[in-house]
Amino acid sequence: MVSHAAGLSVVVLGGTGSLGRQVCRAFQDAGARVLSVSRSGPADPAESPDHIRLDPARAPGEALAGVLTGAAADVVVNAAGLAGDGTEEQFAAANSRLVDALVEAVASLERRPRLVQLGTVHEYGPVCRGVGITEDLPPAPISPYGRTKLLGAQSVLRATRAGAVDGTVLRIAHVFGPGAPRGSLLGTVAHHLAVRRPAALRLGPLDGRWDFVDIRDVAAAALAAATAPRVVGQVVNIGGGQALGVRRLVERMIVLSGHPVPLVEDPGAGTGFGPGPDWQRVDLSRARLLLGWRPRQRTARSLRDQLAAAGVPERAGAFARAVSPPWAAALERRAAPERRGARERKGARERRDTTDRRGAPGWADPAGRAGGPGRVAVEGP
Repeated sequence: MVSHAAGLSVVVLGGTGSLGRQVCRAFQDAGARVLSVSRSGPADPAESPDHIRLDPARAPGEALAGVLTGAAADVVVNAAGLAGDGTEEQFAAANSRLVDALVEAVASLERRPRLVQLGTVHEYGPVCRGVGITEDLPPAPISPYGRTKLLGAQSVLRATRAGAVDGTVLRIAHVFGPGAPRGSLLGTVAHHLAVRRPAALRLGPLDGRWDFVDIRDVAAAALAAATAPRVVGQVVNIGGGQALGVRRLVERMIVLSGHPVPLVEDPGAGTGFGPGPDWQRVDLSRARLLLGWRPRQRTARSLRDQLAAAGVPERAGAFARAVSPPWAAALERRAAPERRGARERKGARERRDTTDRRGAPGWADPAGRAGGPGRVAVEGP
C-alpha cells in the first residue's frame, strides 16, 4: 500500500532524540524524504536521514525558516523539547520559545507546510480516577514540563486559528517500547535490568495507573497527522487507551528480564523523574475519527522490545517466560489478586446457578446419566 506521505519532504526537529528517530524512520519507510535537525549528530550516520546540526531551542526564526526553505518542506514535525530534569527557564526555552520561533518560521514561508507539534498528556494536569481524558478537558498542568508544553501547543493552535500556519497538536501519553527515553520510568527500569548482576531496583512509589503508548505507534500517529485532511487546528490524544498499573508493569519487566531483582519503593529515591499522576487514561475517539489511528503494539511486546533494545539478553526473557521460576510466580500472585478473586466469584455464581437449576421442575443431570446428580449409573460387563 502506497502511503500518502510518499515523496513528501519532511523536516523533523529533534530528529536524533528517542521519539524523533522513530518519527524519521516512519516517514522514511513511507517513502518520504526526511531531513533531521538537532543540536547533536546522529548516533549512526549510515542509518540516519540527512541531518543538519542546529539547536532548535537557540535558533532564531530566520534560521529555522532558512532550513525549511532549503528543504522545500511539505511537513514539519516538532519532536524537540525537554522532558527530564531542568530549570523553569530551560523548560521554557526548549518547550515554549522554540515553538514560538518555529511558528514564526513556518508563517513566513510562501509555501506553507503542515506543522505537527508533538505535545504531551501532561498538558491536561491531574484528573480524578476513572475519568477518560478527552481533548475538550480544560488544561491545568502542574509541572514545569506540562506548563511549558501547553504554551507551545497554544502557540501552534493560536497561529492556526489566525490562518498563519497549518498546524495540529498530538498530546502523547507515557511512551514505552524499543528506544523509548532512557530517563523515563520504564526506561530507567530497562537499563537497570540490562546490567549483568543488577542490584535492588529502587524507585519512587508506584501506586499510579497511567496510560502508556508504544513509541512506534506514536511515530505512526505523526505520519497519519502529516496528511490527514481534517486534523488542522485540532488537538488529538495519542495513547494506549488504558490505565495500566505502574507497579504491575515494572514487575512484568523484572520477570521478563530473568533477574530476581528486589523492587524497593522509596519516596526519597532520586530517580530523575517526578512521581507522576495517580490516574491517566486518554480517550482515543478523535484519533480514530480524524487520523484513522489506533495503537497496534501489545503491552507485552512493547516491554520485551524495550528490554531487548536496552541490552537485556533475549534468552533471559525467554527463560523467564518458559520456566516461570518461583520468584516470578510470587510476583504474579502478588500483582494480580483481583484475578483470583474474580475467578472465585465466578465459580460461586456458577455453583449458585447450578443449585437453582436443580430445584427447578424438569431438571435433568447435564451428563444425561441415570440416577440424577451425584449418582453414577454403573453398567454391567
